[in-house]
Amino acid sequence: MNDLDLLYRPAHLLAEDIRLKRLSPVDLMQACLNRIDSVNERLNCFCLLFHDEAMAMAKKAEQAIMSNAEVGALHGIPFAVKDVTPMAGKRLTRGSKVYEHHVADRDALIVQRLMRAGAIPIGKTTTPEFAYSSFTDSPLWGRTANPWDLERTPGGSSGGSAAAVASGCTPLAEGTDMGGSVRIPASFCGLVGLKPSLGRIPMDILPTVFDNISHFGPLTRNVTDANLFMNAVSGPYERDITSLPDKLTFPLPADADVGGVRLALSVDLGYYAVDVEVEKTIRHAADLLEQQGAVVTEVDLKWRHEFNKIWYQAWGVYLDVCFAKDFDSWRDEMDPLVVKLIEQSRTISAAKYKHFEVLRTEQWHELCRVFDQHDALIAPTMAHPAVPHSHSDELYKGFNDAGKFKGLDMTCIFNNVAQCPALSVPAGFSTRGLPIGLQIVGHRFADLLAMRVGAALEQALPAHEQRPDI
Repeated sequence: MNDLDLLYRPAHLLAEDIRLKRLSPVDLMQACLNRIDSVNERLNCFCLLFHDEAMAMAKKAEQAIMSNAEVGALHGIPFAVKDVTPMAGKRLTRGSKVYEHHVADRDALIVQRLMRAGAIPIGKTTTPEFAYSSFTDSPLWGRTANPWDLERTPGGSSGGSAAAVASGCTPLAEGTDMGGSVRIPASFCGLVGLKPSLGRIPMDILPTVFDNISHFGPLTRNVTDANLFMNAVSGPYERDITSLPDKLTFPLPADADVGGVRLALSVDLGYYAVDVEVEKTIRHAADLLEQQGAVVTEVDLKWRHEFNKIWYQAWGVYLDVCFAKDFDSWRDEMDPLVVKLIEQSRTISAAKYKHFEVLRTEQWHELCRVFDQHDALIAPTMAHPAVPHSHSDELYKGFNDAGKFKGLDMTCIFNNVAQCPALSVPAGFSTRGLPIGLQIVGHRFADLLAMRVGAALEQALPAHEQRPDI
């Protein structure tokens, strides 16, 4: 096969090829590094590259195969690490001049588990400062482009990871999702992106283990590869008090049987202004799921913009507590929108912050009303296809003449109910050829059901097989 066919071959098939000695890990790694050299100047998806180390690890992986050693499920597979996730001895900048020269002293557990499964880290991917935004553009590393249209954002905050996978630089990438930072770029870049149930993948990169909106998640080109990733990284970890005690086994290949599965469809979550092409694509995807045997019913989800607002305010507090060291000294070097978020967070009283839980409870009870009669909720991931670089999160505020919220992402609302898995899968393309994602939200801890619905849509509409022309 030619290099592009190799680079876009699913990770689970690459892993099988390596195990059966049909593919050299060295050849795969070289192809990935060559691809990065070819596209990274235009995309800016990688901020740090481990060229020599990755090749050395690929050679060791090949030796293990040739000596018939027992190997892991991801043996020889390159993967990318978002630059908010620590790797021992590697820079950990978080997209900020504040941390420009910071070097991590340990590997995050997710990195340890991926490497234990045989995967090889190829580099660190770009992120907006402190992973705060739906746009990947940071004071330190600059702007990242979308492989489908270089004039548009890949989304954020795991935009570098998504652009790397979508452009064929690596078959797998790790991301983090505190308000949609895996699902947003998955939708904009035509990928599969999962926010697992809270605690499914232990979170060990924050100064608190009691945070309840933060998740690691995979960015892949298909659901089976996301399942492969999840099998490697999920499972309990005593030091994360929120980690789940059970370890699910995600099926390989992915289960796509949705016969009799009851799906609630909400195009606007009750209050969003949704692009016409997005609505058309989501309704078509719902029809395809019905053809696969699911029972789809449109519902009136009585949510409101106030639930976004409490997430936004809590997000500012999170940024301040977790990342804003020496804030007064560094504020002029920081993204002005990060500065604004942190300053606003410092006006929130303890009582008001506690009241957020009351509103989140109201939001949860309304979702429970829908879940009483349905197995999962389906909705757009984003209200629009990928938008131009000149836009920003600030542009997507306020309401239209019909009183609908003009938000961009439809993801952060589900971090308020973090125990529910939320999966974004490709659902089609706009008339401009831009990917559009469908979001599948399951009951608490029902990750396997969400993946099953995603796999069914993938089977009916193989949008994941298309490649950007870059």
